[in-house]
This record gives sequence, structure tokens and C-alpha cells, in this order.
Amino acid sequence: MALDLDIGILLVEDAAVMRKMEIKILNQLGFRNVLEASDGNDAIEKLRLHKEIRLVISDWAMPNKDGYELLKWMREQEEHRALPMIMATGQGDKESVAKALAAGADGVVAKPFTPDDLRTQIEEALGVEKAGPARPDAVPRKNSRGKVRLRIAHIQITDHLTLGVANHFIREGMKSPIHFELETLCMPGWNPVQKALEQGEVDGAFILAPAAMDLFNYGVPIKLVLFAHRNGSIFVRSSSTPYRQPYQQFFKHKTVFIPHKMSIHNMLAHMYLTRMGLKPGLAGVAAVNVLFDVAPPVKMADFLAENPDVCGFVVAEPIGSRAIAAGIAERQFLSSEVWENHPCCVVVFRDQTIAEFPEAIQEFCNLLVEAGHFIKDNPDPSAEIAVTFLDPDQKMGLKPGLLKQVLTDPKGIRTDDLYPVAEDLDVIQQYMTGNMNIGSIIDLGSFVNTRFAEEACKGGPKRKEYSSPEDSRAAAECGVAKGRNTEGRREGRSGTGIFESLQTLAGLEGKYLTFGIASERYGISILDVREIIGMIPIRPVPHLPTFMKGVVNLRGKVIPVLDMRMKFAMEPIDYTDRTCIIVVEISGLKGSTFMGIVVDRVLEVADIKSADIQECPNFGSEVNTEYILGISKKAEEVTILLDIDGILEAEEKADLAKAA
Repeated sequence: MALDLDIGILLVEDAAVMRKMEIKILNQLGFRNVLEASDGNDAIEKLRLHKEIRLVISDWAMPNKDGYELLKWMREQEEHRALPMIMATGQGDKESVAKALAAGADGVVAKPFTPDDLRTQIEEALGVEKAGPARPDAVPRKNSRGKVRLRIAHIQITDHLTLGVANHFIREGMKSPIHFELETLCMPGWNPVQKALEQGEVDGAFILAPAAMDLFNYGVPIKLVLFAHRNGSIFVRSSSTPYRQPYQQFFKHKTVFIPHKMSIHNMLAHMYLTRMGLKPGLAGVAAVNVLFDVAPPVKMADFLAENPDVCGFVVAEPIGSRAIAAGIAERQFLSSEVWENHPCCVVVFRDQTIAEFPEAIQEFCNLLVEAGHFIKDNPDPSAEIAVTFLDPDQKMGLKPGLLKQVLTDPKGIRTDDLYPVAEDLDVIQQYMTGNMNIGSIIDLGSFVNTRFAEEACKGGPKRKEYSSPEDSRAAAECGVAKGRNTEGRREGRSGTGIFESLQTLAGLEGKYLTFGIASERYGISILDVREIIGMIPIRPVPHLPTFMKGVVNLRGKVIPVLDMRMKFAMEPIDYTDRTCIIVVEISGLKGSTFMGIVVDRVLEVADIKSADIQECPNFGSEVNTEYILGISKKAEEVTILLDIDGILEAEEKADLAKAA
């Protein structure tokens, strides 16, 4: 059966920029009848209206109703139970893929995907027979001189420059390996690297440490032999919006791009924003008020420039510095400022390659370590090599000057300490499983093979005094306290100190809408307020907590309403002509949502200074003060500053979503 290019395809993707790119790929493949939907709810409406749809391609992480929920809905409907569905996901972890297939997905394609990747999944989902190329042998072949050909996957980032320098040494005749010849394969993103490694299309890869650990956990036969580098990533924020106090509001209800769910970037951004008092996470995580979304690293700057809902991204260099140089972004922090000397990418090989060709692996590791020292000691030629290796066709527009700046930043990438320290990897898995509910705990003793590093790193640093992210944070805070410059600014790279925007009392300074409940005065950030209305009829909704009064219809939009008196366990009173409903934007279970809060009276918009803010006193373990940001005292006037996002627990937000 030939592939029918006239079939109706429904593409479900919430990010407009990503949706446009995916439609372009479908058009390149010859598909002309493509409908669009922005989330799962929109997709359901399209499926009801358009009976000609024969294939659904859906993103996983979306607000309102995500791709997984859409898939479950389809499989529960008689009309759509057999309709083929392909899940397109940038999350890439094995658990998500297995979950999608178990729920009835006909295929999973990793974003960013190529036209060939998507065509293959479409053909398989529609049952099109094809004679594909034979799967490459997982065991590399030796050439006529007895050298094994090592196929190594990587992407276009400076984290993988040791591979580029090693390749340069060989091509220029500076090094002549005895046991191997090198073939480097540049991939368009992290998911293709994973796929190639998992399916034996390559022998080894430079890959994100958490992603490699995830593959190992799911039985992919690989071992970690070296760290690829330490440090080297950057968090940049959009330059289109002023960055001012309260700093949390810059990120709240916005999107931050990360390169992969299973990445150190996800972890470090989560740590940083959590310390600011925010609630970051991927779509589908309860009470998220900063949404993490996965995007291909080389596309992040373009997506940031085109999408006002995106406030920044965290990524390996030189992508962040390139965005800064283009005027698109400003530096927020370097990754070493959150966790000094952290690992990120690692070098892994398939077990069979290690078993069959240990001499080649040893020689390769030796060359990588030598290349790492060369980069540190020779930034000028290394920058020239980086341009050729990372941007051979000049599509990224990389320049040696920019690369040298990245390589010589004292808080930037380190390539001279590649010995794999299992304790560092344990920090990653403990934080991601314990604080982010991502991944699993693996046996690092079985995953990390230090045999080759022992020889390659001989005479160099192997095991340093253990440094955790919390140690790095304490050291940085100590530096601030002593008045040292911890911002790490360099000429041409604007930046902020790592803890400049944490949720300190100074960070709470700003304008607050103040209101009264009984005899108390409260304040919420004016940036969370959407409007103030007088009392209008509230329609009760059954089976809700008593403080949730029901819903109001505000210009055609249904908004849940809660009574702040009852929420705070005060005696209810009759509403008066001063009673108001303040409409606020909060973080729901599926992104931001609106809620009305009933207060006794609205007072004023107050400009509250940090000098007037004190920490919330300890009222004992029985009193929940997590939603109190601080206490403002000015003369005899006391204002309790509230975190409106923290007012409701996760279960209460679920009730709120049902009411809406």
C-alpha cells in the first residue's frame, strides 16, 4: 500500500512557532490536508467537526489537556479508538515513551524530528509496507589496516569540542591513532542522539548525563567512560522585557526552554527558580507557574525572539552567548554559579564496543583528555576549530571571537578535568528523583566504567573534594556577604549575580494591591491582579470546599470564586457595598488560570520598599505560613504580603479546575 498524501492530518501543538515548523515538514513530505489544534481540548473539537481526519500527530506537554490525556480520550471513544496517533515529544525519557505506547500510541517521534523521521513514523502508523535500509551492525568493522571505525554522535555545542579537537588532530596528521579511525556524526538534537545510541547506529556518544542514566536504567547496554566537560551552560532571559523587581514576576506564567527533560539544564534551572520562590516544571506538574518546555538548542534563540510568552532558555554554549550578541537575550547566570564544576555531558560507549575493542576505547579516551588540555591552554586555535566543527556550513553564524570569549570565561566550560566522579552523578539523580519526580536511582557502580579514565587522566585531577550544589550556593552567598564581586561579568556579556534575584526580602519590593479582611490588611503583587469588580451573582457549584463559593460569568468567561474570609477560617459575614471580587492570575494544574477572590474591601495600590519588609514570624507547626511572603511595617500600618499562587493546595486547585 502506497502512502496517501491526501489524508487528513490533525497536528496538535501548543507552541505556535513549533507548530509552524512541523507543518512545514509535513508540507515537504507532500501532505496537503493538515489541520491545526493548539491543545487537547481544541483537538477534540476538531475531531468532532472534521470526519476526514485519518491521523493525529500530537505534542505531549500542552496546557489545558495534554497529548497523553488526548490519547486516552481517543482510545475511550468508539469513533476514534482505531484512529492512528503519533506522539511527538521533546521530553525523550524512556518512561514517557513507554507510557505513550502503553496507552495506545501508534508511534513516538522525538522532537526535533527530520522529515525522514516523521515519514517513517507515519508509514508505520498507517501500516505502509516499505523496504527500509538494513539496520547498521552494532559492532563496528575494522578497515584494511586493522583499525576499528568508531562512530560517535554529538550535537553543535562547545560541550563537545574535545571531540572536535580530537578529530582535528587526526585530520591534520597531528595524531595518528593506532587502533581506531574516527567518524563524528552531528545530530539535530538530543533525542536523535539517544535513538542512534539505543539502536546501535553509533558506537558511542557525547550525551547528557541524566539522559544516559535513563537509557541505562531501561536496559540500553552502555557505559560511561569519561565526562565530556564540566560547567559550560548558560541561562539567558529575553531582552524584550525590562528586568526589574520583583524579579519573580519576570518569569511567572512564562515559558523557559530547556534542551531535554533528562538534562542538567532542567535541574539547574529548577534549582534556581525554586530558590526565587517560583514553582517551575514541565506541563502536567501541579501548581507550576514557570513552564519548562523542550526545544532544540539551535532553535532556542529564534523561538525566544518570536514568542512573547517565552522569557528565556537554559542551554549549552555558544547558543546563549550568540543570542546575547544578537541583542535577543541577556545573561541571567552561568551554570557554574549554581553548581561549581558540575558535570553535564558524558562520553558513553555501547558494551559490545567496549568488550570487543578496549584498545581503541583507551586510545580514544587518551586523545579526548589531551584535546581537553589543548582547549584550556590554546583558546585561539581552539576557537577556530570550534567554528569549523560546530558550524561547518555557517548556518549558525559562529565567529572565532565569540567562541574564544566562551572558552576563556573563568566561570565557563572546563575541559581539563574529565575523570568521571560517581558522587557528582549521584547528586543529579538524587535531586531529580527527590525534588522533581524525574528519573530513577541507578546503580552507578555498574554504569560508570573508570577503567579507561584511570589511564587517560593519569597525572591529572581525578577526585576533588566533594562539591554539591548547596555547597556552591553557600560559597556564593558568603562571597556576597563579604562584598566580593560574584557576578562574573565580562566585557561584552551583560549579567546578573547568581543570587541577585533570589527571593530575599529585597526581592519582594514592588507595588501591591492592598485589601482588608476583618481588621487585617493584606497585599498581593499588582502584577498578579487582572481586574477588580463589585459583587455580581455567584452561581454555586456542588461538591466544592465551603470557601469556594462557585463561579461567575465575566464577559463570557467562567471564573471560579473563593471567599478569603472562609479560606482563612474567619466568620463569614453578609456582603456589603464595599465587598469586591479581585480577579487574579494563578498557576493551575495545566498552566495559568484566573480566579476571583472575595475581600471585605479594597484599599490602595501601595509601593512597598524592601526596608519596610520583615520575615514572617514562626507561628508554630500547626499554622501554615507558606503563602505569606513577608510582613510590611510602615509607621503603625502592618500589611501581610501574600503569595497568591500558594493560597491553594494542589487538591484545591484540582477542585478549582473542575469548577471552571
